[in-house]
Amino acid sequence: QVQLVESGGGLVQAGGSLRLSCAASGRTFSSAAMGWFRQAPGKEREFVAAISGSGGTTYYADSVKGRFTISRDNAKNTVYLQMNSLKPEDTAVYYCAARLGVGAYKVLRNYDYWGQGTQVTVSS
Repeated sequence: QVQLVESGGGLVQAGGSLRLSCAASGRTFSSAAMGWFRQAPGKEREFVAAISGSGGTTYYADSVKGRFTISRDNAKNTVYLQMNSLKPEDTAVYYCAARLGVGAYKVLRNYDYWGQGTQVTVSS
């Protein structure tokens, strides 16, 4: 069993930065790929970024590439999402997720555990 708790969301002006954190419980954290997804009002949940268990491989949605950075600290069982140059269209609830098995990083159904989400609001 893995429990995920996100933090770090909030209200920020366009062009600003936020860093999201996701603290995980459970001994399997270092073997789990971790992903960040987001869901805006009235829209489907979408992939944002993912990182392999070792942290050696990362993936990004085209919409955030060059602005967001995903990282992890396996000693602290935590994954981060550094978000820079934020835009109003980045406004959403952000979720972290853990993938214990295999499958494409961008596909929601491949993730086994989800956090409760943290709200990010970017004002123009």
